Amino acid sequence: MTRSEFIATVAPVAVKVRVDGGPLFPSVSVAQALLETGGRIPAWNNIVGYKVGSGRCTPYWDGKSVRKGTWEVYDGRTVQTAADFRAYESIEHCLKDQALLFLNNARYRAVVDAPDPESQARALRACGYATDPLYADKIISIRKTYGLAKYDEEAKKAVEALKELQQKVAALQREVETLRNRDRMESVPSWAKAAVEAANRAKLIDSPDGGSYDFYRIVTILYRAGLIPKEAK
Repeated sequence: MTRSEFIATVAPVAVKVRVDGGPLFPSVSVAQALLETGGRIPAWNNIVGYKVGSGRCTPYWDGKSVRKGTWEVYDGRTVQTAADFRAYESIEHCLKDQALLFLNNARYRAVVDAPDPESQARALRACGYATDPLYADKIISIRKTYGLAKYDEEAKKAVEALKELQQKVAALQREVETLRNRDRMESVPSWAKAAVEAANRAKLIDSPDGGSYDFYRIVTILYRAGLIPKEAK
């Protein structure tokens, strides 16, 4: 898989996760995935270097893991080691699980609140997501090298379109409710009481209250036409 193919595979997922409420800018998400994987999607679909950690399952991680070699930087020294990494059914599960980590952990508040991609990359390092002191610089460099900023704009437009659609749906719901309530009467009008009482006794209606003007008019017409018995049988 070339890096272009990797980006073409991961970027749409990163955009979707952002639109769904994920905190990472898609450009940061894709750049981080490139940095963590070298541009190759592993069979266990963990593209962000997310270790098992607490081990608590989430809606996107069922507890499966893979032990792999890795390296960390401690006191300025690079140390070769091994760690247990989360294994996922898909890369979308991976990115959404990572989003939960950031959103539900006060430690990553600066990542969630970052106003721009560069600040977010630096927040990832500052919050301790990785021990590599150059982690943020590498993400920023990858983002620029591969022109990943366009995915941030794509996500922004999608979010705006979604909000606009939600506003239209809300307006339509209000309009429907207005139409439903337009002719609804709070109590039975005096001229329809006899008809409504007769229809209720005959079990032709469920409730005599809260009907519309047209409802009471029709019941009254049926009553006067003799189609609703005036006395209970």
